[in-house]
Amino acid sequence: MADSLLGPSISFTFTLTFTRHLLFEKRKIRPRCSSRKSLTKSMSAATHCRCFSNPTHTQPSLLVFSGGTAFNGVVEELKNITTRVAHVLPVSDDGGSTAEIVRVLGGPAVGDIRSRCLRLSDESTPEALAVRRLLGHRLPLHPQQAKSEWYNIVEGEHSLWKGVSKPYRETIRAFLSYFQNEILRRPNESFCFSNGSIGNFFFAGARVFFQSLDAAIFLFSRVSDIPSESQVLPVISTNDRLTLGCELRDGTVIRGQNEISHPTNGSMEPVKKERSAVPALPSRIKRVFYMSSEGSNLLHEVFPTANSAVLDQLNAVDCIIYAMGSLFTSICPSLVLLGIGEIISSRSCPKVLLLNGSEDRETSGFSASCFVTAITDALNRAYGDPQKSLKNSPSQYINTILVPEDGEIPLDIQCLASQGIFDLITVHSICDPKVGIIFDPKSLIQAIADLLGRHMKTTVREPLSNQQ
Repeated sequence: MADSLLGPSISFTFTLTFTRHLLFEKRKIRPRCSSRKSLTKSMSAATHCRCFSNPTHTQPSLLVFSGGTAFNGVVEELKNITTRVAHVLPVSDDGGSTAEIVRVLGGPAVGDIRSRCLRLSDESTPEALAVRRLLGHRLPLHPQQAKSEWYNIVEGEHSLWKGVSKPYRETIRAFLSYFQNEILRRPNESFCFSNGSIGNFFFAGARVFFQSLDAAIFLFSRVSDIPSESQVLPVISTNDRLTLGCELRDGTVIRGQNEISHPTNGSMEPVKKERSAVPALPSRIKRVFYMSSEGSNLLHEVFPTANSAVLDQLNAVDCIIYAMGSLFTSICPSLVLLGIGEIISSRSCPKVLLLNGSEDRETSGFSASCFVTAITDALNRAYGDPQKSLKNSPSQYINTILVPEDGEIPLDIQCLASQGIFDLITVHSICDPKVGIIFDPKSLIQAIADLLGRHMKTTVREPLSNQQ
């Protein structure tokens, strides 16, 4: 079985040829040769071209800081006003099958990125739906059943392949087989397929093959046919493992995103997002930071560099959004990096906080101004190296807050005013039985569209008045 999984029938020559067609022919980009190294470089160039091509856009451009879950629910609706969105996501997720991939193969976590790519993927044709179903599939929880189904998928015999044409089938199978081959090359590590995501496995295979997270994202984007104006950007472009840590107000240090947000005690079961499913933290979170892969305390703090593509987009977009979700483990990991706060504070565009509708483990007892303080402290790097910290005010980072109707987070208007934030917009909400009050997607996107419309009109009027 193991030998057959190495895929003698799957030709990487064919796969590279089709991959070149998939990535470049549609973009009119000319790759210079077909080696893995040059293909990776060409893919990076293609990604750059995609970011800055077609300057005559009429749609507004957004940059959204988010995690892999909460904002997913409004991605489809957002397409109705613009596809020019840069989705910035952390690469420190260490739960579920992502944790198993990182444990055995190393590298950054791709679960949040894969989740957003799937939400953005095309659904307009039967084949697009078939590819989306395949890459969105999760294996059973029972380890042996999961392993058996995985073999069936890699061998190309599973019903999930129905509707996937041969070029796409062979390309996807090749990278799944490459992932399996990498696992087999590590005989001292027993990989557990329980609850494994096929999309994560494909992503990991592509990342290891190209030795590039950016190339893997670009390949995934083309296979799932994400709109060319949409970008999914890791906040840190790396091929190394990253670990998130947090320091509590009482001095306690917690290692690992999942341990901070949704402790699972090593279980491979799906992370339970319900508020009652996790115990409260012993103290409020003071800050989050990155740790070395083997570190366990503040002495092991590391300082990765922000993805240059994220910095470029921050300088160019019409609106910056801090999405709802896990404040300290989904949003703040993208904000604490050098350069992020500097650029955001310099921009005069709308800077919008989407306030959570319910408390969670990370924000128990928080008011709206507490969310603003946490984001400000992260962008100012208030508790890190004093020589690298900023002193910017909250209003330099946030100028508008969208609030879900009937939400649980108290609106302390006077405290917000003292922070320089006066623009609060209430948005219709719905009640989710698992997580509580959330934004109604259509109402939220309409509120963002209205906000952008007002900003655009003001921006147009100001030059005219200056000319007069």
